[in-house]
Amino acid sequence: MAIHFDLNDLLAFRAVAELNNFRRAAEAVHISQPAFSRRIEKLEEALGVRLLDRTTRRVSLTAVGRDFARKVQQILDELDSTLLGIRGVAATRMGEVTIACVPSTVYYYLSRVIQRYREAYPKIRVKVLDASANAVLDAVSRGEADFGLNFIGAQEPDIEFSPLLEERFVAACRRDHALARKRRVTWQELAAFDFIAVSKSSGNRLLLDQALAGVHGRPQAVYEAQHVTTLLGLVEAGLGVAAVPSMAMPGKDHPLLVSIPLEEPVVTRHVGLIRRRGRSLSPAAQQLFDFFAELEVTQSARRSRRPRKVQA
Repeated sequence: MAIHFDLNDLLAFRAVAELNNFRRAAEAVHISQPAFSRRIEKLEEALGVRLLDRTTRRVSLTAVGRDFARKVQQILDELDSTLLGIRGVAATRMGEVTIACVPSTVYYYLSRVIQRYREAYPKIRVKVLDASANAVLDAVSRGEADFGLNFIGAQEPDIEFSPLLEERFVAACRRDHALARKRRVTWQELAAFDFIAVSKSSGNRLLLDQALAGVHGRPQAVYEAQHVTTLLGLVEAGLGVAAVPSMAMPGKDHPLLVSIPLEEPVVTRHVGLIRRRGRSLSPAAQQLFDFFAELEVTQSARRSRRPRKVQA
């Protein structure tokens, strides 16, 4: 007896099983909500069972639906693994991976990983959700992102945090600024100049406020912005100096910006990958996840040849 459903129906069911929401699931598979509902109805009719209990407020899996969801996940993961592993097919494999990240990681870190990933899997679409640290954490927790790149989440019970690197905060200024030639600068010295800070809603601001709570003469903000990348734009325009994570800074060959290590105290943050605990990634997402670890191995080797920095 033929069972009349297809791969797209299984993909739709997997999305709603993970997100427990028809609207978000429809968006995840890039179709309208009415079309999405028809796919689920078609699947239930073909199987002759109810997979979902639906009310006006929530969607939940039936007992049969929970068992079927596990089997569908296994089938789709095996299919993805097979296609990604076949020479010639990997280059034409289509799909989507969504990663959430704090904006300070995008330009000079995340971009390099995505470039390598695209070279290996040019047909797989990578969707980047750049947002505040708390929003990145929420996106991963809700299943809106496959995984995230963040500096918070290690204390969350439903989140698995995989450390990638520890980075220090540095002073950012123009090359023609009075601080540009210094080998290091203290927070108190930074306070003598117009200071540009991230707003109080930023995770970086909370981290800095905690680290500098007992520092006398710490810099006070003249300008505030939401994201670190905006701070760098204001610094480049000559409006002042800023304290930013070293990952956010361009290379030494940048024509306008320069970074100087900050001390007294040295402030660091730990950046890592976050994912939902106990939930496996799709093979395509796992491949991208693994690329970060490979890049970190290379960077760790480079850092091991540098003088060791003291953490505050």
